[in-house]
Amino acid sequence: MPDAAAPIIIKKKVSRHGGHHGGAWKVAYADFVTAMMALFIVLWLMNTSKKVQEAVGGYFRDPSGKGKISGNGVAGNAPEKSDDMQGLKEKIEAAIRQLPEFQRIKDQVILTITAEGLRVDLLETEKGMFFELGSAKPTASGEHMLQQLAQELARLPNRLQIEGHTDSRPYHRDNGYSNWELSADRANAARRLMMEAGVRKDQVVQIRGHADQRLLVPDDPESPSNRRVSVLVQYLESAKPNPAPSAQQPAAKGH
Repeated sequence: MPDAAAPIIIKKKVSRHGGHHGGAWKVAYADFVTAMMALFIVLWLMNTSKKVQEAVGGYFRDPSGKGKISGNGVAGNAPEKSDDMQGLKEKIEAAIRQLPEFQRIKDQVILTITAEGLRVDLLETEKGMFFELGSAKPTASGEHMLQQLAQELARLPNRLQIEGHTDSRPYHRDNGYSNWELSADRANAARRLMMEAGVRKDQVVQIRGHADQRLLVPDDPESPSNRRVSVLVQYLESAKPNPAPSAQQPAAKGH
């Protein structure tokens, strides 16, 4: 019996023509262009002013524009940006230099930037510089100083804390009035005067009377410099209704 014929296998070679490979390259190219644009924007921002950087950053944090406003505002009526405590310190120093009694009071006004904000200390002299001796009545110099200070601070959105301090000299009246009442009354007198000069009602968040419990000159408890009124301009972000006392300012008692 003859062998069966072997099957014939026919192989067909299909040729593929070169052509487009879909749109993947377009996506990759678009990503590359986007990355380059982002790089150029970052490089540009790094070389712009701080004001422009803050404006751009503010937009991305709050695109709706309904958040807190920093700067002077479009119409110029919004409060000034005020967490630049060094800039505020320099403004207040410049304003104090305009006072007629500047030469007499310049060594009695101390401005210090602390962890809480900008502290303005009005230090008394032996004869009384800003308040009459043993009284909560401001002197003419005290009125001028507090009014000038109020005019600068009234422009800000920052909250204020006002403190009164005395030295450690015993101070008692027959009615029990002591350094505690005196320190608190001086702080409150400063508040009233500053509000009359423009500080807003909701700007002052706390009045404190420390008597001699936070001496500025602890080695000399009876030093007149321990008698002082302090105004603390709190940072916007860290300000709280009941901030803790500054560790840098010990207390006082006195007139």
